[in-house]
Amino acid sequence: MNRIDQKFKNLRKAKKKAFIAFITAGDPHFKTTEKLVLSFGNNGVDIVELGVPFSDPLADGPTIQASSYRALRKGVSLEKILKSVSRIRTRSQIPIALMTYYNPVFHFGEEQFFKKAKACGVDGIIVPDLPPEEAGRLIRLGKQYQMATIFFLSPTTTNERMAKVMGVSTGFIYYVSLTGVTGARKNLTPDIRQHVRLAKKMTKKPVCVGFGIGSVDQVRAVGKYADGVIVGSAIVSEIAKHAGKKDLVKRVSSFVKTLSGGLSITKRKKRAASPPCFVAERRPGNKSAKG
Repeated sequence: MNRIDQKFKNLRKAKKKAFIAFITAGDPHFKTTEKLVLSFGNNGVDIVELGVPFSDPLADGPTIQASSYRALRKGVSLEKILKSVSRIRTRSQIPIALMTYYNPVFHFGEEQFFKKAKACGVDGIIVPDLPPEEAGRLIRLGKQYQMATIFFLSPTTTNERMAKVMGVSTGFIYYVSLTGVTGARKNLTPDIRQHVRLAKKMTKKPVCVGFGIGSVDQVRAVGKYADGVIVGSAIVSEIAKHAGKKDLVKRVSSFVKTLSGGLSITKRKKRAASPPCFVAERRPGNKSAKG
């Protein structure tokens, strides 16, 4: 069983929700990325999303765009990211999904990617610019190599399309909480709960909410109805804030522990109220290619 599937199985059994943390791989450098991933496992993180830096990150807001730019300037590549995952795997079995645009996968070959990523210890792939209609081969390869292929729902997704996304997504379903790019928001739209509950009525697969979540109160609120909460920009911003400091890992991990604690608070309140590797390298200048 895939590590992501096993994690959700264990969480369901324990009646807990997943806390999923996103960071940009190689920002500020791989040594820190690896230390953060290892530390996250002890600070409430259930699944890690490693962002693959890209020169045309159409789904990302300014915070993650800046982190991608910093990483690309330092020569971060998909090949180096997979080597980094291999090193992490010698010390941790925390589930890891890569969030990447399609261009890097396209440039070295889809099957080559799945083969090497699986060998290095990657558990899933999220491709924001590749819709299910164009992802047939990736979906088949995901099944072949037992890697999750995770697709998106959004506030504008129709019921018909929702059913299609649910049919092909594995690992979990990524619900985008807003119509826009990544980035922490002061307020989340009030209709998220309704949309997520509708999605959960249509599938038994985990539905996790991301984009815009950046505070412990938001984690707590979303954790009441979603199967998992995804935080990215707020953590990436915290990394940038402490860049160059010796205690970066400690400070960022403490921040993440506080955020993930929102799910523990949710669980306590609920109980009280009632007597849950190597790949071809891409170049920074490459533009996004559609399938």
